[in-house]
Amino acid sequence: MQSLPLFHRIKGQPVLVLGDGDAAEAKARLVERAGGKIIRDMQEAIDTGVRLAFVAYEDAKAAEVAAINLRCAGLLVNVVDRPDLCDFTTPSILDRDPVLVAVGTGGASAGLAKHVRLRLEAALPQTLGALASKLFAKRDALRARYPDGADRRRALDNALKEGGALDVLDAGSAERVESWLETPEVGTETQTHAITLTSDDPDDLTLRQARLLGMADVVVHDADVPETILCRARADAVRVVSSASSANLSGLTVILRRK
Repeated sequence: MQSLPLFHRIKGQPVLVLGDGDAAEAKARLVERAGGKIIRDMQEAIDTGVRLAFVAYEDAKAAEVAAINLRCAGLLVNVVDRPDLCDFTTPSILDRDPVLVAVGTGGASAGLAKHVRLRLEAALPQTLGALASKLFAKRDALRARYPDGADRRRALDNALKEGGALDVLDAGSAERVESWLETPEVGTETQTHAITLTSDDPDDLTLRQARLLGMADVVVHDADVPETILCRARADAVRVVSSASSANLSGLTVILRRK
């Protein structure tokens, strides 16, 4: 990854927006949409400890000077259409509040990010946010039913997957959260799946292989399996080199072998 994607809470916080015209107003609307307060004066922003700044000057030299001054004052800076001057970039946003999907290209092509987002817009139901809100509201009941974190994660994985009781692409899933919690869970026992890689390209994984890897609690792999493949696993999945004999094969385990 060339950037670390983060969601930054700015509700009630001041954010500097410099410039006039459509680009500046677009950034201002984005800030206001996230609950931020617009400041238009650079010195005021520096004096009051503002942390984020958008620079939308049409004059390239003015934008560069502003970016340097603001960065020296400790602000994180975004300069419109100048990724080389940016500490952060703004993605194309798919909003299913409280679910947000952000598509970024590191400033390479805003148009590409937009069209990826539009494809996702067509795939993700409007009720996805309602599903997230229902799961949040039922978090205590979920913890009570599955006190162990690993068991809870596996139950959710089983429910939210394609064809599951709470399939994320099913518009009716939000209405089934209560009944799902009351239904005995099936199929959360220990499972082991072996995947033989056909190449070092993660795009060559089948849909089933990618899904298993993304859900695995433990990934046992040959030492020469590339990081690009291993990154498709959950960040908190336990990784074990296959020569190690002490692997704790609990929950869902995926074994990765080179062809």
